[in-house]
Amino acid sequence: MAFIEEGEVAYTYINGKKVPVVKCETEVVLRNKETNYEYNSDKEAEDDIANPDTATQREHVVRSVKVKVAAMPPLGAGSE
Repeated sequence: MAFIEEGEVAYTYINGKKVPVVKCETEVVLRNKETNYEYNSDKEAEDDIANPDTATQREHVVRSVKVKVAAMPPLGAGSE
């Protein structure tokens, strides 16, 4: 099952201008490529790797990420 990592907007100053720093929302799928099991969080995958009762190795876990990009302003649009 995929899980969502929320996005956020913060601001910083570059050369005296206020500039937005955007972290986009992502949809993450963590899957054990040996068993095809999908984890519900990074912690669940880490716990499976750390569990001595499973054969799961770090290299068995693969991550697929879909980034949801915010709408871009039109080219030539002004900013503050």
